[in-house]
Amino acid sequence: MQLFLNGGWVDSSDGKTFEQSSPATGEVIGIVSEGTRHDALAAVDAANRARRSVAALTVFERAALCHRVADSIVARQAWLARELSLEQGKPLREAIDEVGFAAQLFRDAAENITRLETSLLTSADPGKRIFTLRQPHGVIAVLTPWNFPIGIPSEYLSAALAAGNVVVWKPAPTTSMIAARLVECLLDAGIPDGAVNLLHGGAEPGQEIVANPGTQAVGFTGSTVTGNLIAQHAGAKPVMLELGGNGPTIILDDANLDAAISGTAMGCFSNAGQICQSSERILVTERIHDRVLDGLVSNASQIRLGHPLEEATTMGPLNNEGVARKMDTHVRDAVDRGAALIFGGQRADSHPTNLYYQPTVLDRVSRDSLANREETFGPIAPVIVVRDLEDAIAVANSCNLGLCASVYTSNMNAAFYCAERLECGVVNVNESAAYWDGRTPFGGWSGKGSGVGRLGGMESVRFMTQIKSVVLDVHNAVRG
Repeated sequence: MQLFLNGGWVDSSDGKTFEQSSPATGEVIGIVSEGTRHDALAAVDAANRARRSVAALTVFERAALCHRVADSIVARQAWLARELSLEQGKPLREAIDEVGFAAQLFRDAAENITRLETSLLTSADPGKRIFTLRQPHGVIAVLTPWNFPIGIPSEYLSAALAAGNVVVWKPAPTTSMIAARLVECLLDAGIPDGAVNLLHGGAEPGQEIVANPGTQAVGFTGSTVTGNLIAQHAGAKPVMLELGGNGPTIILDDANLDAAISGTAMGCFSNAGQICQSSERILVTERIHDRVLDGLVSNASQIRLGHPLEEATTMGPLNNEGVARKMDTHVRDAVDRGAALIFGGQRADSHPTNLYYQPTVLDRVSRDSLANREETFGPIAPVIVVRDLEDAIAVANSCNLGLCASVYTSNMNAAFYCAERLECGVVNVNESAAYWDGRTPFGGWSGKGSGVGRLGGMESVRFMTQIKSVVLDVHNAVRG
């Protein structure tokens, strides 16, 4: 799988490659060109040569392009989903949904850009008229993760192209191949040469496209640690950073417990817990503790761990060894600090790789545990007992991450009370923390480690544009 630069597939400048292995089988499924700093420079140069012609396309031409991309994705949905599933590890049914979601993001961007409004402002001077324009930044550096390797890139690419930008994109190395398949969809739709440039590889090309003065804005989804480094390298450029989460789920005593347990379990185990807004901390009082715990164990016991392409599979392997090691560490730390391991808690035997992890339920997890303080990013359901609503909010807010939270209650006063006091960017009421509609503004709470800015719907398009104010003196325009 080659790099895609200036409208063509090319090898890396030094000829180096790396093997792409499936987390499901351990088998090599492809050979990928490993981009260098030189390749990154070439990508930025190609993007800059294309930026003005892409910006010159009318809004409706760009919208039509996005619709054609969506059509191409839908036409290849079954094939893309199988490749995604094998490379990333998620069950085929989840991969099919992700591909459909990606197509919808391009349709949404097409519609949003044609409805983007600007302002006509009043002036203190009766002879002047003031209005604003929204124009593209130019070249956007985009760096995306492996957990939703076609859905998350489509959020950035769709909005960037709809707004008239061009893109230099570096996906996560472990999902390089599905990234190339998405570029093939763009090509099928007739994207102009240089409008999207794809770099595979590690930190070197990524750092270059972030820091290079030839990129005018940066979009990144990934870990808090990497996000902070990107912010440093980007300097004064506009940045969109969607970083880590450690989503608290508060289940109040008056909640519909069947719905709460089902939604929470979905948030813990979907995509093997590799979701930035997973239900990573489950906060309950003693009154409902036993029912919630039993329900989570029941849900975990029904999960079918297996090869992601098998129809019966409901949870596949973790994507990489780093995530599996973090699960090992967090489970061990929780138990060492007094938690009870109720279900799972280790890597599963009798699978082709060591990345298949049992769905895990931990009870009475301490507040100083890593599972409460950090993002686990695996199939874990840590139950934390709280005294009451105020204590639950305090525990939820004690983490230095603030992305998404969930509250289950039948009391709308309590729902609003929580929604207004939880320090996170998204609060889902009577719905899993992992639920997201792609049109909803999505991002972290200020001052925490979950990012800067908002993705989602019109907010994505707004980030991909800059405001220009225009002042007209209508009196001086008339000849004397």
